[in-house]
Order: sequence, then C-alpha cells, then structure tokens
Amino acid sequence: MKFSEFGLQLREKQKVKRIYGLLEKQFRRTFYEAARRKGVTGENLILMLERRLDNMVYRMGFASSRNQARMWVTHRHFLINGKKVNIPSYKVRVGDKISLTEAGKKSALLKENLAAADRRGFPRWVTVDKERMEGVVNEFPTREDITMPMEEHLIVELYSK
Repeated sequence: MKFSEFGLQLREKQKVKRIYGLLEKQFRRTFYEAARRKGVTGENLILMLERRLDNMVYRMGFASSRNQARMWVTHRHFLINGKKVNIPSYKVRVGDKISLTEAGKKSALLKENLAAADRRGFPRWVTVDKERMEGVVNEFPTREDITMPMEEHLIVELYSK
C-alpha cells in the first residue's frame, strides 16, 4: 500500500470522527459492531452513527450542532418515550418519540434552533412537531439520505488490515 493511500484512509476516518464527535475507542467499537451486522459494513457504520441520540437531536433541529446536542443530552433535557436519557450514544429505534423536558422547553436558544431548522427543512425520516417540541423517528435513513461527503469504504479498508 502506498503511504498516500494510507493517509487518505486516515484523513477520512478523522473527518467522520470529527463530524460525529467521537473519540477513537467509541469509533472503533462502532465500526466493529457495524462489521458484525449483515450488509455493507461502510453503510452500516454510517447508519449506526446516524442513529445516535445526539445526532437525532441535531437532525430534528433542537440543536445547532452535534456538540450542542451532546451537551443538552448529557444535561438531561430530552426524553425518549417519556423517560429521561442522558447518554449521547443511545441508539434510537424506529417509532421512538424524542421530546423535551419542561425545563428544556423554556430555553430561548432551543426555540431559535428549531425556527432555523424549520427554515432549513427536516430530514424525511423524522417528523417534528414544533409546537409540542417533540419528534418521532419514522424510519432509519438510507445511505442516499446522508448528504455529507464521506467515503466510508476508505474507513473499511483502514480497519480491515
């Protein structure tokens, strides 16, 4: 393998880790779990990263960034099906209702984020009720739904050595 090819793979991994805000150990664990599942490993990896609670909070427009979503999740501002969850890596399932606690609904910043997300538009796989400040996961996104420029095959090549 050429050094430049290895460098490309490493840069791609770092880029995806930075996008989703993961450390190496979390990312590696997610990759190996994706590799054990049926289907294409690279697609499984991206879809598992998209299913994280912090990412879903960001996608539903409650936060302006994944870092902000992660902070709000750890501060216990969100409920999953009526139960408080403070784990950003929690894997959301189809049909889960993500809502805000009463304290979270009072946040002016959150209302601004939701208004900005409404202007931008929401992904097709979630339904967001802006008045009640809650969202429902209708289905998992497909690889075609993820518009960020990622070359997951490079990550698969890097870890499969």
